[in-house]
Amino acid sequence: MIKIASVTALLLLVALPQGNAFTPAASRRVGGTPLVVSALSSTTALPVATSPDRSSSSSVMNDLEKFIKNDWSPGSWKDYKISQAPKYENEQELNDALATLRKCSPLVFAGEVRSLHEQLARACSGQGFLLMGGDCAEAFDEFNVDHVRDTFRVLLQMALILTFGSSMPVIKVGRMAGQFAKPRSEPDEVRGDVALPSYRGDIINTEEFTPEARRHNPFNMVRAYHQSAQTLNILRAFSTGGYADISRLHAWNLDFVEQTKPGSRYRKFADKVDESLRFMKAIGVDTSAPAFTKTDFFVAHECLLLPYEQALTRLDSVTDRWYDCSGHMLWVGERTRQLDGAHLEFVRGIGNPLAVKVSDKCSPEELIRIVDTMNPQNIPGRLTIIVRMGAEKLRKNLPGLIRAIQREGKSVLWVSDPVHGNTYKTDTGIKTRNFEKIRDELRAFFDVHDEMGSHPGGIHIEMTGEDVTECTGGVSGVTEASLEDRYHTYCDPRLNGAQALELAFLVAERMRLRTGLPPIE
Repeated sequence: MIKIASVTALLLLVALPQGNAFTPAASRRVGGTPLVVSALSSTTALPVATSPDRSSSSSVMNDLEKFIKNDWSPGSWKDYKISQAPKYENEQELNDALATLRKCSPLVFAGEVRSLHEQLARACSGQGFLLMGGDCAEAFDEFNVDHVRDTFRVLLQMALILTFGSSMPVIKVGRMAGQFAKPRSEPDEVRGDVALPSYRGDIINTEEFTPEARRHNPFNMVRAYHQSAQTLNILRAFSTGGYADISRLHAWNLDFVEQTKPGSRYRKFADKVDESLRFMKAIGVDTSAPAFTKTDFFVAHECLLLPYEQALTRLDSVTDRWYDCSGHMLWVGERTRQLDGAHLEFVRGIGNPLAVKVSDKCSPEELIRIVDTMNPQNIPGRLTIIVRMGAEKLRKNLPGLIRAIQREGKSVLWVSDPVHGNTYKTDTGIKTRNFEKIRDELRAFFDVHDEMGSHPGGIHIEMTGEDVTECTGGVSGVTEASLEDRYHTYCDPRLNGAQALELAFLVAERMRLRTGLPPIE
């Protein structure tokens, strides 16, 4: 027993990240001037911080600089056809809103972005695992400190479980501080005899079914910016102020396993983590050190609303490279990844790590062309491929995509999005997702990578730390009949905190087997 505990404890210790993405703002200077982020008024400032550049980042970014073509600029996307674009009625309002954003401080800084890029590069070689999670879409009315804290807490709990299971660093990225816009299948929503523009997320319009609420309002971008600034400030405080203490996270996980049956695999798994922590303390490891009480945490969102992204794209005065300072990482969605489209044109010129979502509609040939567009220099950590298909389609289509990437020698990080391909409506018209279907797609994802000899590099889920009833199944016992009890989402259904943690335990068990460690019995 002691032997197993000691091995797993040392693996957990090695896997813990040693850096920190958020440090006090006073430690960060760009062009010699300390930067802060404005909050809801010009008289209030929120410090948003960064980590110092790391020496190994420079070679990666030098490679990145080589492929950005001279004909790219932050506004060159306007020469390409664009999908999912809002229609602003008043051009002067749009210009005024964008002018305000251009005067605002960056939400994130280049040093933070380079830190994430460096970690993703290691994950590409099998030395890391990416955890991405958060709301389907952030909302103005739902914003409060508790909501941000609860989602952050569950992501940290999941990361601890995954770190133990994989024996490798887990890169934590929240769908937060910018995940406002949503693509829509139809431009208009019809209720009875009334047709109004579809709700596209609070950064564009609001959910109420009235002409004024559904109007595309450019000043919503400014409000989204200020909310993102507050969110980042909250995340910085929690990630560096002791809230991320590893002992605290484990205690919260024990609260979760108390909901499960005695002798369940979740309890046994948690017992092993507990043994590891006690062993580390027994041999003199200081679990109050920063490595155990602070954590790296990054934010990402879909690159959908290009006027907003352009307004927050800045030239780094240290490296003379362009970064989209609205988030650390951006992804291009299934509906906007056209090879001749504006979204790929925009992202190809920024220095941020990128991702692209693909479904069964994407052929191996198309994927290679997308990769060549987004990462022509084949830089490790530059590009993540997020797969969303459903279990059956994934087993059929993913091997061909992986084979094409392997044949061409492309460096990508493979990530599973097991939620979007498993959305359905109940007989009563409620949109939901089934936990067992999500689990099945993740199992298929790992099975295919085992067969192909590739690295299953992460998961991307829509979840919340709150006790909602939006997805059925799992230990939380949500059924179709109980969906309406606490169905609060503004867009797509989210896993609740218990469901998200259960998913983390299942993934950790699978990853433990891949590392060669014995199963927990």
